[in-house]
Amino acid sequence: MIANLLDKSVSGQRLTPEEGLRLLQSADLAALGAAANAVTGRMHPERHRTYNIDRNINYTNICTAVCDFCAFYRGPKSDEGYVLPRTELLKKVEEAVALGGNQILLQGGLHPKFKIEWYEEMLSDIKTHYPSVNIHGFSPPEIFHFTKINNLSLEEVLSRLQNAGLGSLPGGGAEILVDRVRSEITRGKVMTDDWLDVMRVWHQLGGHSSATMMFGHVESLAERIEHLERLRQLQDETGGFTAYICWTFQPENTQMSDLPAVGSFEYLKMLAVSRLYLDNFQNLQSSWVTQGLKIGQMSLVYGANDMGSLMIEENVVAEAGTVHYLTLDEIRDAIQEVGYTPRQRDVHYNLLSLEHESDAVAANRQWDEERRRASEGSIVQLA
Repeated sequence: MIANLLDKSVSGQRLTPEEGLRLLQSADLAALGAAANAVTGRMHPERHRTYNIDRNINYTNICTAVCDFCAFYRGPKSDEGYVLPRTELLKKVEEAVALGGNQILLQGGLHPKFKIEWYEEMLSDIKTHYPSVNIHGFSPPEIFHFTKINNLSLEEVLSRLQNAGLGSLPGGGAEILVDRVRSEITRGKVMTDDWLDVMRVWHQLGGHSSATMMFGHVESLAERIEHLERLRQLQDETGGFTAYICWTFQPENTQMSDLPAVGSFEYLKMLAVSRLYLDNFQNLQSSWVTQGLKIGQMSLVYGANDMGSLMIEENVVAEAGTVHYLTLDEIRDAIQEVGYTPRQRDVHYNLLSLEHESDAVAANRQWDEERRRASEGSIVQLA
């Protein structure tokens, strides 16, 4: 029976790793979800649930690491490798701003040649043209790679990027924060302690970041809990994580395509247990990008208080064959259908003005209509 453990968590008491594992071993999804929803209600008694508008900009897909789970990266000698021209990158930022976005997610591969000055210039160019946009950029694997290729300390790399305009760090590249798992699915990439050290130093510099988990591949249930425990310990130490997001491994088009895809039952269970275990994380996001509209919506009663981002552009998950697209109206409707008021937020979970929110809704409706007409035109031409 897990009822006593659920009562313990709902009352605000901390679960041990052994207790977390017992919950993850349970098949009582309804009970886990109800408890997670109760914890969310205690931490977020407000009658709104949030979302963000941003754009994933992958400035390059060239990467020296070899990740068996990644369908996006290309080796340095690949004919399919690219680096976005600066003018094209800035145009993507402009389009995001026009749709009400206040943030971009800037990530790429581990490029073997670019020095830190190249990244400083890119950040400076973005902030010069769009000073109000938060740059949520460079995951810990990228930051750790910068220290090696430039022979600089974490403190110097992060300070220089912060001074150039970096606003916050995404939690990408975490996968499972257990070295056994990381060694099995990737080569040439940051290991667990160094991933955590990147976040630790960034938090010490006053920065904030998100934390992630990609599960459903070669890890055990105990290793998922170990991942949560390492995140919880660092959050106890620094308090620098604003949010946690988990999603299922998407095997299609990867070197691990022989593994069966993990379904929505396991996703909702992992999300619920994460909410119960991560008692020092204020915000959990839905992963509708990997799960689709309905499961993304159900996340809001299984531990998530945020629908995540509109994601004007997303390339990494799409390369693995998973393409879910939602309009802003669909995201807002999904929140309303479960009894909450939808509100747009920034990276720190501050609510944006209702005027900004209204303008963003209008801009997105016009953009969706233009895309619909363009799509219909393409169908006519093909016919």
